[in-house]
Amino acid sequence: MDKSKKQVPVKPQSAASKTVRSEEQPVKTSNVGEFAFGKENYRLMLIGLAFIAVGFLLMIGGGSSDPSKFNPAIFDFRRITLAPILILAGYVIEVFAIMKKPKD
Repeated sequence: MDKSKKQVPVKPQSAASKTVRSEEQPVKTSNVGEFAFGKENYRLMLIGLAFIAVGFLLMIGGGSSDPSKFNPAIFDFRRITLAPILILAGYVIEVFAIMKKPKD
């Protein structure tokens, strides 16, 4: 047996100390049947999804029916600048909607 390790006797806990500990701990209620998000979170999620959908819809089009002709409409402000900004704003709104604590 290794002499450097000393055995420490373990004291048994009395019944009184166990009840004191259980009384000190706050009672946790279970959230059975409650949603993870509140009404405002879902509303913000729908707004974010609408921003994303509108952004992708604004990118549609600009093609040419004749493949040999170039259509400069694919490089207009709506497709190059506005649509990506709306999509990024939608994603920011989605992250905010998920991270926001619901009011109880």
